[in-house]
Amino acid sequence: MGTPIPGLMEEIESCRNEMVRIASETSLANQLVLETSRRLDHLLNKLYQFKK
Repeated sequence: MGTPIPGLMEEIESCRNEMVRIASETSLANQLVLETSRRLDHLLNKLYQFKK
């Protein structure tokens, strides 16, 4: 079984793109942008743990 990092990287990129898209359609203070940002933070923390 391979490392989960490639899939995690794809998920991070997708989440980042979604956050940017939502922010460009609404505002940076929009609740959905904030929730997506929190999800992105969580994914980045997971990546950091794998790379430790």
